[in-house]
Amino acid sequence: MTFQPARFDPGGSGAASSLAGSIRVFIVDDSALVRSAFSRLVESEPGLELAGTATTAEDALAQLGTLHVHVILLDLEMPGMGGMRALPEIIRRSGSARVMVVSTLTAEGAEHTVQAMALGAADALRKPGLGGFDQGYRERLIERIKGLGRRPLRRAGTAPALAAPPRRALTAARPEVLAIGASTGGIHATGQLLGALPPVVDMPIIITQHLPAEFTRPYANQLREFSGREVAIAEDGMELLPERIHLAPGDAHVTVKRIDQRIVIRLDRTPSETGCMPAVDPMLASLAQVYGPNVLGVVLTGMGRDGTEGARAVVAAGGNVLVQNEVSSAVWGMPGSIARAGLAAAVLHPRDIAARVAACARLV
Repeated sequence: MTFQPARFDPGGSGAASSLAGSIRVFIVDDSALVRSAFSRLVESEPGLELAGTATTAEDALAQLGTLHVHVILLDLEMPGMGGMRALPEIIRRSGSARVMVVSTLTAEGAEHTVQAMALGAADALRKPGLGGFDQGYRERLIERIKGLGRRPLRRAGTAPALAAPPRRALTAARPEVLAIGASTGGIHATGQLLGALPPVVDMPIIITQHLPAEFTRPYANQLREFSGREVAIAEDGMELLPERIHLAPGDAHVTVKRIDQRIVIRLDRTPSETGCMPAVDPMLASLAQVYGPNVLGVVLTGMGRDGTEGARAVVAAGGNVLVQNEVSSAVWGMPGSIARAGLAAAVLHPRDIAARVAACARLV
């Protein structure tokens, strides 16, 4: 299980995604067997380098102050302070490193994993059980590490500066619906955005986060806690209501339909072109068809290109699309694709996106 069911897209961060050397991986797990298996995998994979290992969170914190690390594989349940309690400090001490939580998937573990994502973990992967460290698992783990470790090449004086993606002018249409799409790292980014919104925005909010179905309810609980808003897992026929967050379930796309004076949700399980379920593209395209220019779309951090075609539909209808900037993204695939296509009216940190949303809705 990963938080992004779409296929790995090596070009998700664009041509500027060349790696400045190997991706340095740091492993934090109290199991000697897991540390050994992960270490051997990293050391045998071209483009990856083992930066070190730790048996406890305390050990990891002691080492991270002196190590240069790109990706951290973190177990949550360990002796001592444990991975969850240490996570904010691990993120702070590791600088720009991306943390992938590696845990056993249980009902309780799902809640813990979503909590870790809300605290800033960029991705999650099930820890393999007995006999589960097979070739398929190895490939998924390498895929996720490379996706998180893929950072832009920044060598001052050795290459010309890359041209900024073109920006569209922000249209004057006042939004009647706010649609947020995200994938890898999106739980934390969405929390930053929602936490910075005004208490009242007077429009429905729809969120499509690439997330397995078993994680949807724990995520809905997290959204409710850090946004202070009503949160409903989208159901077929559910009416869109102002101030309520409508969260896509893990097994269907959220689309909308106008029935008389009401706008209701229609769940769609048709496979998307990007391979994502739920996907951002059908959500945005459907909203553009129903709301026309009164759609405000936001696409946050995530791997791949889901959201680009939906953003194209929103822009064609006269609406606006805002995307997360590269420096604050765990993976600048989805927002980067939209920005490079010239479809974004702004490229901002999630908290600054919240300010722009408020301005578009004329709340400030």
